[in-house]
Amino acid sequence: MRDIWESRTSFILASIGSAIGLGNIWRFPYVCYANGGGAFLIPYFVALLTAGIPIMILEFSLGHRISRPAPMALGSVKKEFEILGWFALLIGFGICTYYAVVMGWCFNYLGFSVNLAWGQNTESFFFNQFLKISDSPMQIGGVQWMIVLGLALTWICVIAAIWKGVKTVGKVVYFTVIIPWVILIVLVVRGITLPGALEGLRFYLTPQFSALLDYKVWLAAYSQVFFSLTIGFGVQITYASFLPKKADVVNNAFLVSFANNATSFLGGFAVFSVLGYYAHQTGLPVSEVVKSGPHLAFVTYPTIISMLPFAASIFGILFFLMLLTLGIDSAFSLVEAGAASVIDKFKLKRIHVNIGFGIIAGLVGIIYTTRSGLYWLDIVDYFMNNYGLLVVGILQCFAVGYFYSHKDVQNYVKEYPHDRSIFSIPAKIVGLRRYANSKSEFTVGAWWDFCVKYLTPIVVGILFITNIFDRIKSPYGGYSRWAEFLGGWLVIIVFIVVAVILYKKKGRE
Repeated sequence: MRDIWESRTSFILASIGSAIGLGNIWRFPYVCYANGGGAFLIPYFVALLTAGIPIMILEFSLGHRISRPAPMALGSVKKEFEILGWFALLIGFGICTYYAVVMGWCFNYLGFSVNLAWGQNTESFFFNQFLKISDSPMQIGGVQWMIVLGLALTWICVIAAIWKGVKTVGKVVYFTVIIPWVILIVLVVRGITLPGALEGLRFYLTPQFSALLDYKVWLAAYSQVFFSLTIGFGVQITYASFLPKKADVVNNAFLVSFANNATSFLGGFAVFSVLGYYAHQTGLPVSEVVKSGPHLAFVTYPTIISMLPFAASIFGILFFLMLLTLGIDSAFSLVEAGAASVIDKFKLKRIHVNIGFGIIAGLVGIIYTTRSGLYWLDIVDYFMNNYGLLVVGILQCFAVGYFYSHKDVQNYVKEYPHDRSIFSIPAKIVGLRRYANSKSEFTVGAWWDFCVKYLTPIVVGILFITNIFDRIKSPYGGYSRWAEFLGGWLVIIVFIVVAVILYKKKGRE
């Protein structure tokens, strides 16, 4: 008997938790600032309606209709597309290996928050004392055992969350989704009451409408929406496969998408209000204290926490607890999608798959705990997101947009060979859109077909080609070509090979 969500709320929270992650707090605000400030919300909302929500509907609909995880669901459209499903899951696996290390950093900094152990020079503490970073990716250096301990704690939490599949996931998400929302609201309220907060918010939201004429701003909007919703990982297909047959599809897709993006927008208030305070205290312009990624979370924010007039430790604990809970459900959603797929095809015991996944990913993650770990994390992250996910997004739209309805027609003809009214097949049988509409309180129109078949593949294709040309001109991040190959292209090639092997390997009946 297949697993089923205990309630619609469990499914919604799990899907939202998968989508909401560290990127909502440290990537969206920075991308918004760098691409026109408040004006960026216009292309961002357009991208959400023309790419994010359509693909979310696609993944929910496909998973719900086939009731099997991503590889088998895509394989039902056309057998060879099972490879695409495995490749998507492997991209998620690759991300998990370093995402868990970042969660390990959060565990460490949660402890550091108690007595503000990072001191006055938070940048030196993070890079020189905590990471002990080397000069280049090829200078591996030794393993940092404090980070390994954090990594181990992360995997214990992840495996515990998926121990019984959706039964435990459905319970855990009530904590890992609701708690960070509460903490985020607390941090927003605290942030906007600080001196200089309005200057930071003005910097975040002031529209620069001239930026809308720059095509790179529109590409950035599509890129942010695509990565933010956890689409293209096989997660949402797998989660939807656990829904009961009478469950809604379209409403759920809109609800999850808007909840995720509302969290991103709110996260900007939490971040830029305190950056405004930091600028006010130091006398620097806000533009000089805006950082992205790990630097924002582990250097700038700890500095700001130390400067707070009261309860600095409490707000430090709240901030890193929020990062942990935001990141942990994104991590275990990627693991659950992979575990469910392996269990479905090869009929292995869940306990063996869960533990095996954690051990393998944990061992791979050791590379990111070395002195050169941050460099490898940066390279692998870039290639997973800018090449792996984009390929999955394009091919997934192609698979459903050009093959799904044809297969439905063929199956219908086989099942009802004497029915000659082939062009009047019931709406719930022909086309994924019609199936989704038949399961939803409100329906989507032909705009969904247009987005899936044409608009989204074209825009994502442009993103992909643009990135390729950038890498031809110069290696990513100024790294050596050798490091770029090992941490980027080689990883992609290995995942493609493994996806083909998993496809060809026969499962157990």
